[in-house]
Amino acid sequence: MAKSKLQGVVVGTKMEGTVVVLVTRSYAHPRYSKIVTKKKKYLIHVPDKKLKEGDRILFEETRPLSKRKRWIYISKVKK
Repeated sequence: MAKSKLQGVVVGTKMEGTVVVLVTRSYAHPRYSKIVTKKKKYLIHVPDKKLKEGDRILFEETRPLSKRKRWIYISKVKK
């Protein structure tokens, strides 16, 4: 099975070795054709503290690292 990769914006850096990332998805509603936006927060494992709030990052799925942490940091995305 391929590891899925996502992109999002860092919204929390208060934990040790973990950041909170907000991923926003938009899609057209099947019946009403209105654009619907969904948001979800993910806990991302970051070994060193080099990220700050507002950074756009790329992360991928990995084995479970804790109760809610199943993603690992890959890189920053250029604007």
